[in-house]
Amino acid sequence: MLASLSLLGWPRGEPALSILIYHRVLPEPDAMRPGEIDAARFEAQVAFLARHFRLMTVTDAALALREGRLPKRAACITFDDGYADNWTVAHPILARHGARATVFIATGYLNGGRMFSDTVVEFVRLVPGPVLDLSAVGMGVHPVATTEDRLKAVTALQVQLKYLAPDERDAQVRRMVAAQPVGAMPDDLMLTDAQLKQLADAGHEIGGHTVDHTVLTTLPLEDARAQVRAGRDHLAALLGRPVRSFAYPNGRPVRDYDAGHAAMLRELGFEAAVSTSAGVALPGADLFQLPRYTPWGNSTAMFAARMMRNARMGGPAAVV
Repeated sequence: MLASLSLLGWPRGEPALSILIYHRVLPEPDAMRPGEIDAARFEAQVAFLARHFRLMTVTDAALALREGRLPKRAACITFDDGYADNWTVAHPILARHGARATVFIATGYLNGGRMFSDTVVEFVRLVPGPVLDLSAVGMGVHPVATTEDRLKAVTALQVQLKYLAPDERDAQVRRMVAAQPVGAMPDDLMLTDAQLKQLADAGHEIGGHTVDHTVLTTLPLEDARAQVRAGRDHLAALLGRPVRSFAYPNGRPVRDYDAGHAAMLRELGFEAAVSTSAGVALPGADLFQLPRYTPWGNSTAMFAARMMRNARMGGPAAVV
């Protein structure tokens, strides 16, 4: 009831588009992935959104913004990277509520791949304690006696790897794993081609997210263009339909992408792109720098309150 009443005071008189970021939807909570939502909480959030917002895909919402016909309360559910549970766990929940999502795919990890960030999580999950010594490969020494220690180690290692060029990053991950062998890690985290086709056929929008999730500002512009184009072309060929939207890896303006990358996307024929700047998109927003935020909140009331707070922020300043 509290969540429903709170939206009577939705803070904007003009139309506003809230775009929500998800990655995985876990069947059950996982202590090593505290930032990922589980199925029960996702169901509650989707039910709330379906009741109070007009749910749209990113490209449809961008078109409505451009044509001046965005509903007063519009929202997009988006997923980044291309995890298998987007199909196996999230899709049935979305279908129950008549909702479609936009799923941004890093194509290099389909069919059994594993993102470097997930390798770090699974490696730290499995490594014996109480100390993880990676000084031989230049990655420091990390306590891993408790779950809290392990989560801190995951964050520290991911930060070291995030902004490396793809080849250097992958080589460093291999050195990390070789320095402390832990046995087999999961190879079924990401979507298969068949699952991705099922998502698209079910009405979800499939967008680009590069090939291997490389932060665009770490590459020369032509290399960034090649990453974006290769990912787009792979998806278009696989699905037999155009890829019209894009999510910047990491997504922070200036640090992770800039105005040159936004212009590049326009030149490549995309119709919209999303960042990770907080706020909502208002009429007149730059369709290639649409804000998104992560919907925190363990209760529906807290989720609603944080959506309202995000809406009060407006839209981000354009990157020039």
